[in-house]
Amino acid sequence: MTIAVDFDGTIVTNKYPRIGNELPFATDTLKTLAREGHRLILWTCREGELLDEAVEWCNRRGLQFYAINRDYPEEDSENNEHYTRKLKADLFIDDRNIGGLPDWGTIYHLLHSHRSLEELILEGAGHQRKKKKGWWPF
Repeated sequence: MTIAVDFDGTIVTNKYPRIGNELPFATDTLKTLAREGHRLILWTCREGELLDEAVEWCNRRGLQFYAINRDYPEEDSENNEHYTRKLKADLFIDDRNIGGLPDWGTIYHLLHSHRSLEELILEGAGHQRKKKKGWWPF
C-alpha cells in the first residue's frame, strides 16, 4: 500500500517553520509500516531548505521515505507532461483530517486490521460492525 504522510502536525507537533517535537510513536510506527512493505511518501508543504531540514530530521531517526512530494522518486515535474501534484496514494495520514489525527497506535491498528476509524468508533459505542465486500472496508 502507498501511504502519504504529512510532516508538521502529523509526525511532529506543528511549529512550522520550525520543527516541533515528535508525536509519540510516529517514527516507530512509520518505520514498522515501511518494514512491512508499505511505500511511504512524505507529503508536505515544505520546500527548499525547510523540506531538507524535515527530511534530515527523519533520516536521523532512521525514517526513510520511498518518495518526497511525488509519486515515485524519479518523477520530474519539469520534464513530465503527465505530472500532477495530486499524489496517487492509497491512504493519506494528515492532522487536517475531519476529526483530527488519531494517535499513532490507533493508526497502526486500523491499517493492520483493515478497518476504518468509523468502524472503531461505532464498535466503541456498542454498534455491530457491518461486513463489507473487498479487502479494504472504507
